[in-house]
Amino acid sequence: MSLTVGPQGPTKTTRTGLNSAAASPALEWLWKYLQDTPHPEILDCGPVFQATVDVFLRRGAKVHVADLVTPLLKGEERFWNRSGKVPVFRVAEFLAQFPAVLPASLTVIFGWHVLDLLPREAHSQVVGRWLSCLQPGGVLFCLLREPYLPKGADTFWWLAGLRSLACAREGSRPFPYPAITNRDTERLAPPGSVKTFLTRTGRREVLTIIQP
Repeated sequence: MSLTVGPQGPTKTTRTGLNSAAASPALEWLWKYLQDTPHPEILDCGPVFQATVDVFLRRGAKVHVADLVTPLLKGEERFWNRSGKVPVFRVAEFLAQFPAVLPASLTVIFGWHVLDLLPREAHSQVVGRWLSCLQPGGVLFCLLREPYLPKGADTFWWLAGLRSLACAREGSRPFPYPAITNRDTERLAPPGSVKTFLTRTGRREVLTIIQP
């Protein structure tokens, strides 16, 4: 599902938040970094939450939404070629879900737990697509689970405010692949572009900044 949200509001939304918010050190850094950007252009790659959309619109943003998380949680067969002995992830089929945004046009991309839900061999192409859509000075935001957190793949996060995150509950679904290390994230991004923030949720908040 893909849609674009402007000042008129979203055409489709799902889920609303019920719990209290937690401060996000990565979001604190992000919005301070973008304080002189009046109308950021944002791509949200998670399920559509009204709370998140409202936060973006109050910030004066134009919002693109392409839910990459839900199809991965559903294990949609169209992403897999099972004709051989070893299943092969169809990266091109997955990338076809991305919205039609111009290269180097976005200010921020919210990747959430997409990388935790993808097989390792797909990471390079997916991150490459994200980074190609960011303008100079743009930022990719991702959540990555720590190795000691085996479950929670089905935990959905949204913005409770510009600088805070919320989730309804901690999910019980196991993560399908080994945890991504800090070294892995550095290999996927340009040198010196990654900032990692630790939290108490068993997740790292990772920012990748496209140098101006």
